[in-house]
Amino acid sequence: MEIRHLRTFLTVAKLLSFNKAAERLHYAQSSISAQIQALEEELGVQLFDRLGRRILLTDAGERLIPYAEKIIDLADETRVEIGGGPAPEGSLTIRLPESLGVHRLPSVVYEFSVRFPSIRLNLINCAHESLQKELRNGAIDLAFLLAESFHAADVEVQALGAESLVLVAAPSNPLTRKKLVRTRDLAGETLLLSKVDCSYRRLFERILAQEGIPLEATRSFHSVAFLKQCVMAGSGITILPEVAVSEEIETSKLARLRWEEGELEVSVLMIWSKGRWVSPTLNAFMEIVRSVSKGIWA
Repeated sequence: MEIRHLRTFLTVAKLLSFNKAAERLHYAQSSISAQIQALEEELGVQLFDRLGRRILLTDAGERLIPYAEKIIDLADETRVEIGGGPAPEGSLTIRLPESLGVHRLPSVVYEFSVRFPSIRLNLINCAHESLQKELRNGAIDLAFLLAESFHAADVEVQALGAESLVLVAAPSNPLTRKKLVRTRDLAGETLLLSKVDCSYRRLFERILAQEGIPLEATRSFHSVAFLKQCVMAGSGITILPEVAVSEEIETSKLARLRWEEGELEVSVLMIWSKGRWVSPTLNAFMEIVRSVSKGIWA
């Protein structure tokens, strides 16, 4: 069983496309197909279902993923440990909440880029629902969440600090004139909520559900900046990390509501796959995060 065939298999499994895998690995598509066919023949199973131009992993393909990862991790670790440990190289794909990326991690990216200019960083928005699977199959290398907690058997989680959440509205919203906003006062308000900051939205929705507040009048946004502009225009209210709206509150573009729940906090969590070898590239990024976070959330 050749390592390169397993690497090709994992790339195809991640992208679910022979064409994209060929582009990523700089192979001809025919070479990708030949490598997968050779692996299937060696294992005696079909790894992908071909559905016209689409492909899907078979059950056997799904089962192969963790074994392929272990074999490749061991090969890479052997190469590093026995070969003297090369400098970090390659690429990293990292999921993170938009607010965290905009307001907390630019200094991490800068320091990492200065130290390792040849490494490609692919930073993409958070997706809580698929996080565990993406870490397991190697689609992403590392993830950050703003959440109360995150529990899964096959991941490691480190809490870096905490972020405060605030409920905000346009200054013209009648709720801003209340000395104390009760949760039941939010009934009838249009809720503008972020899909790219992830898990703290669940906390907010749970609080509303406990008070029987319906969530029908909810608008979801893939951009925190767009969401804030809509709130400032009077389209509704939102909950966001304080760091994401502090400037707008300071300049009276947004008003902080005096909510009976007080100041909510969520943890800043760094999450990676348990049991997988942490490559020098990933380890370097994580160490910079840990170092920088001491100055942010000390």
